[in-house]
Amino acid sequence: MALAKTRQARVDLDAPESRKALAKLVMQLFRLWKISTADQLNLLGLSGNSRAMLSRYARGEALPSTRDMQDRVGWLLSVHKALRLLYPKNEEMLYSWVNRRNEAFDNLTPLVVMKEQGIIGIARVSRYLDFYCGQ
Repeated sequence: MALAKTRQARVDLDAPESRKALAKLVMQLFRLWKISTADQLNLLGLSGNSRAMLSRYARGEALPSTRDMQDRVGWLLSVHKALRLLYPKNEEMLYSWVNRRNEAFDNLTPLVVMKEQGIIGIARVSRYLDFYCGQ
């Protein structure tokens, strides 16, 4: 099941409904990337004791309105958007790319870069992909 394509539109991140939709979207992305619960928590900047939050987000509970969470989710969705542009007809590559070693990241996987470097790593991976998309 592919992640739904969304139209480019301004999203009011102060609105709980927008943050609920983003929560479901990012949780679906994590499922498609096939990443562990611990990695999901890490990418969202949550502690290992916050496992219950992932279930709540998957059910559509609104993400927190913190700048950190909004930035993380924005960069993660930007990674997905760039991958959709780079691999429009190759779903296997689209969803496995974050788990594949990449010379641009010293032969680490993009997922490792994002986990080890936090929000800076997520942004780094996104910007790398944007470069290849010509954005």
